[in-house]
Amino acid sequence: MQLISTITELRSRLVNERAVVFVPTMGNLHEGHLNLVKMAREHGGCVVASIFVNPLQFGPSEDFDKYPRTLEADCARLQGLADVVFAPPVDEIYPAKQTVFVELPPAANELCGAARPGHFRGMATVVLKLFNIVRPQVAVFGKKDYQQLHIIRQLVAQLNLPVRIVGGETVRAADGLALSSRNQYLNATERGEAIFLYQMLQGIRQAVLQGERDFERLQNQAVETLATRGWVVDYVAVRNQSDLQPVNPVRGDPAQRELVILAAARLGNTRLLDNIEVCLVQ
Repeated sequence: MQLISTITELRSRLVNERAVVFVPTMGNLHEGHLNLVKMAREHGGCVVASIFVNPLQFGPSEDFDKYPRTLEADCARLQGLADVVFAPPVDEIYPAKQTVFVELPPAANELCGAARPGHFRGMATVVLKLFNIVRPQVAVFGKKDYQQLHIIRQLVAQLNLPVRIVGGETVRAADGLALSSRNQYLNATERGEAIFLYQMLQGIRQAVLQGERDFERLQNQAVETLATRGWVVDYVAVRNQSDLQPVNPVRGDPAQRELVILAAARLGNTRLLDNIEVCLVQ
């Protein structure tokens, strides 16, 4: 495995590779990240994992400076899984102040976009930059950040990028908590409570499968229940998988039967994100 920190060196390393499979990360790797890299290996070619904490996607009150940088440990975990680790400093990706950004559709201003203004613009801009730097044929992203994955798919489709996007299933702890770099911020009491977010999503999914179609009521009930347990809720939402728009099921329309239930809420100082897919039976 080769560790590279400059664009020039990376392009030189990849110039003769016929197929590149890319896994972008912000480091502080856990089993969820490693699962994405293992998926990348299944697609063949040269596997490149990037480690870059992107300042453009952090708001002024968010944890950019505190975000864990664990490059040495990350490289040890990637040994034998990735062929190349691209870990550039900030001034390599942004040698000058970034004044050109990707303009995103209105969906990017909803859900996490409403709670974190500018987040997806910063994310999409760095992803486009990384695609232009790495030039992969395939890129792998996790489904845990469901809205992010949706936006990246739109980015690729509408800007005609020659990259196939693969979504990896969320990796969970034994008790169901979605693995996240931010889980380490939870204290022992919060860690015990954190599993309720996934349990709540499972409860909504079961209600939908049993025929409940008052999605607004399900969402409101979930928000109220989380709040009584000490959570500060950004959203609980039932949306169509295809466009992340609110659901208005129409019998016979397949696009209205493939749904996703999404939630984001804070427990103490930690913002947790999760989702679960559900398909309605005709």
